[in-house]
Amino acid sequence: MKILFIAPLPPPITGHSLASQALLEEIKKYHSGEVINYNKGTLKQGFTSFKRALEVIKLLYDIRIKSKNVDLIYLTISQTLAGNIKDLLIYSLCFKKLPKMIIHLHGGGIRKLIFEKYRILGALNKFFISRLGGVIVLGKSLAPIFKGMISEDKIHIVPNFAEGYLFLSEDKIIEKFKSIAPLRILFLSNLIPGKGHEELFEAYKSLSRDLQKLIKIDFAGDFESESQRRNFLNKIKDFEAIEYHGVVYGEEKKKLFAKAHIFCLPTYYSYYEGQPISILEAYASGCVVITTNHGGICDIFEDGENGFYVEKRSSNSIKITLEKILEKKEILLEIALRNRRLAEEKYTRSNYIASLTRILQAFNNVR
Repeated sequence: MKILFIAPLPPPITGHSLASQALLEEIKKYHSGEVINYNKGTLKQGFTSFKRALEVIKLLYDIRIKSKNVDLIYLTISQTLAGNIKDLLIYSLCFKKLPKMIIHLHGGGIRKLIFEKYRILGALNKFFISRLGGVIVLGKSLAPIFKGMISEDKIHIVPNFAEGYLFLSEDKIIEKFKSIAPLRILFLSNLIPGKGHEELFEAYKSLSRDLQKLIKIDFAGDFESESQRRNFLNKIKDFEAIEYHGVVYGEEKKKLFAKAHIFCLPTYYSYYEGQPISILEAYASGCVVITTNHGGICDIFEDGENGFYVEKRSSNSIKITLEKILEKKEILLEIALRNRRLAEEKYTRSNYIASLTRILQAFNNVR
């Protein structure tokens, strides 16, 4: 099967680009085709420069040429206004191929941010999406995004995954929870507005000195800009128990997860989380999770079972949760082991790849 693969690939590393790369690596083993990487090398959303606009024009030209002789088009779609306009242009350029196109949504907010907010764009998206071969979303709660736009039998649910090298054995998880002095908290995500890193810091800052001594926080990830990076580092510089590790990969990333008791992602990201890979990575590593009921997180997280929900935009809610955890540290190991087992059962790379390749292959067989 000849496939045109249109998606963002690292760098920068995001859950979206990591998932795209995992699928592409599998596709290359068995299929031929073309790859169009539309990553722009920055975490900023939308068209950020005239140069970027020129890049998109070239991208559209390449898609027009490369889409002519393929059996299937795989496209991961955007949630921003500019990104959706780009996607609409792709649909129009590939109009005759729409029945042979599958789109994959890695977020959770396109209906509110685009379809409902801009009626004309909503109508245009419905016009094109109704003609597609299929739609893939990350969780059951996200399927209604495309309700009324495409038949339900063409909407497929494929959860995200954690890479195999991050899975920690149960023995090692038991070992790390023997010592919760200090309680190690990890924030590993891009440190951009809405991800909750500022609220986590403020929560720690507002704890009593005695409780602060019981906690160590590791931050890892990239910033949108150098000024944001400097501002955040300036805030944390006087706190010995807080460390920023930069962007981490491979063994360094594994070590941070392996040492962490708590993974904290109190997100309220404006473009809506789909299903954060970092939460699934935390499960695989035997961490208790603190997060928010945002986007598609509800499909992979249950309050009290996998960790604890906190209120969005609320450092006080995080503070109260940390205080409760420090009072009842004995409950953490049970949750951590439960999360590890859940990750092995549902959220492995092999499960993710198998589900997607079945969809692609079945789609090809029908046509």
